[in-house]
Amino acid sequence: MGKLYDSLEDDLIEFIQRQHVFFVATAPLAGDGFVNLSPKGHDTLRVLGPRTLGYLDFVGSGVETIAHARENGRIVLLFCAFDGPPRILRIHGRAEAFEPDHPHFPALREPFGPPRGGERAIVRIEATRISTSCGYGVPLYEFVGERTQLADWADRKGPEGMREYMEKKNLTSLDGLPGLHLGKNH
Repeated sequence: MGKLYDSLEDDLIEFIQRQHVFFVATAPLAGDGFVNLSPKGHDTLRVLGPRTLGYLDFVGSGVETIAHARENGRIVLLFCAFDGPPRILRIHGRAEAFEPDHPHFPALREPFGPPRGGERAIVRIEATRISTSCGYGVPLYEFVGERTQLADWADRKGPEGMREYMEKKNLTSLDGLPGLHLGKNH
């Protein structure tokens, strides 16, 4: 049933590319801190190498993943087959967040195509453990389409409105850890 992999083999990459949603989990070092689990969609993930992935991170009401990545780097990505043969893929690794003003951002951003409203960072993951399991308990779902509300909201706010929102909501995590730098320092 379960299997460990040394790298992201072709069949795993194809599986990742077929998924419409994946999940990201992180946690702070503090034992009483908030564990975070976030769904991601909109074709925002790219395989960048045999053990490297990156995803576009969009503005949200919190900044937990980025804050946890900056504090300790621990992350796990979870992919579930909601159609076709059952399968679960977990990628444990070390995460690093790159905001648009970071020197590495343009090269990391290139594989994602045209800019989209609401982008705030790219999270790059270096895999330390790649494993699959059966997925027999995951229900079947039919994909209907992507939601447009996030991009529409970001477009209505415009660049200044987005910056104001991020300054209000994305500078610190729920536990008070540093979140976005917004060009202040790296």
